[in-house]
Amino acid sequence: MMNDATRAQVRAADPAGSTWLSANAGSGKTRVLIDRVARLLLQGTEPQRILCLTYTKAAASEMQNRLFTRLGEWAMLPEPKLHDALADLGITGSIDAGALASARRLFARAIETP
Repeated sequence: MMNDATRAQVRAADPAGSTWLSANAGSGKTRVLIDRVARLLLQGTEPQRILCLTYTKAAASEMQNRLFTRLGEWAMLPEPKLHDALADLGITGSIDAGALASARRLFARAIETP
């Protein structure tokens, strides 16, 4: 069951709308941004069309590592756990075998993108 903060993070991660993130360190801002990028990728956005700006190279590296870790996990998760992971991300509607297969392929697509 999601608490109000988690629900707000899921809404902020929805790429269908604009959002402004401002919060204390350790509050989940980077996770929300990674969730948003993951949802863009799941919707079919080409990785090279996504631009993420950070203040430091270290922050950019951290975001990339977290995204690759997430996508790598998706490639290996059993179907029921992958289904739950996509639902927790805020994916609505039917999460069918095609959606699961697409999520599994994202890791390869992302690492092949310069």
